[in-house]
Amino acid sequence: MKIETDILVIGAGPVGLFTVFEAGLLGLKCTLIDNLDKVGGQCSELYPEKPIYDIPGVPTQTAQEHVDALIEQIKPFEYDLHLSQRVESIESVSSSNDISTWLVRTNEGIECTTKNIFIAAGAGSFEPRRPPNIEDPDKFLGKGVSYAVKSIDQYKDKNLFIFGGGDSALDWTVELVKTAKSVNLVHRRDQFRGAQHTEAQMRELVKSGKINLLTPYQIEEIKGDDKVNGVILKNFDSKESVVHEADELLFLFGLNKKLGPILEWELELESKKISVNTENFETNRDGIFAVGDINDYPGKLDLILCGFHETTLAVQKAYQRIFPGERVPFGYTTSNTKLQRKLGVAE
Repeated sequence: MKIETDILVIGAGPVGLFTVFEAGLLGLKCTLIDNLDKVGGQCSELYPEKPIYDIPGVPTQTAQEHVDALIEQIKPFEYDLHLSQRVESIESVSSSNDISTWLVRTNEGIECTTKNIFIAAGAGSFEPRRPPNIEDPDKFLGKGVSYAVKSIDQYKDKNLFIFGGGDSALDWTVELVKTAKSVNLVHRRDQFRGAQHTEAQMRELVKSGKINLLTPYQIEEIKGDDKVNGVILKNFDSKESVVHEADELLFLFGLNKKLGPILEWELELESKKISVNTENFETNRDGIFAVGDINDYPGKLDLILCGFHETTLAVQKAYQRIFPGERVPFGYTTSNTKLQRKLGVAE
């Protein structure tokens, strides 16, 4: 299949979806390619029911609700979406007026020609880190072992053990105490890497007896035959082992990140992220932009709202590459009658 598009977006997570909106405001068409089988990136794949609190004007919504809202927002605009495909190669095929045109190929045979490539691939491809010293924990997948929360109801009235010391472990400990029969947070030390506000919430719940905090412990063995029925924890200080009854084990040790084919695209990298400028978030290769968690620059923060800012400025530059010499038709959405007509709200 051969495609021509104004902007090819690699990654259909929140930042990739919002690129469609910003491009649509300027009359540009996007094509999105993602190696997952659904849109939403990590929000949909890893923590669809996790609450998000830092989207301006939205006090709280789940990660999946956020993705659904973005999909609704881009409905007025034309875009193509190709899922379960991986971009394998990019090649410069022509250049006029110092503006490169790129040919992008996927593992499923799509060939896309474009002047602008937006890499919005989050942290790249990823897989959850497994618990250390446990042989084949995946044999209990779906039988008491999980590496992400895809359904809060899964933990209803269950004895739950959460392992980890970062934001995800703290967030889910505070959230799932509302659902589970019991919540036990296990960490190798009594220090955490998550947000101080969430840690304070967790410790208040520990004081009130709603959460059992187990430090300094690590997992030694998973008990069970067909499914999990217990866990053995080892104390770092005393070296003693303790057996606990358990229904569900949630391991939140973070992700192993892999850039995959990106490593072969001659892009400048810094700590497994793509280096960009802060004027328009272009990489060292003309017409290739990196937006969202995949990029790196001084002061970078891995926040969805930062990715929205980055792709907004990058789209401005993409327009200039398509229409060199023309002024970018910037305008506020409140006065964009064309958009209002598409939304059915114009008089």
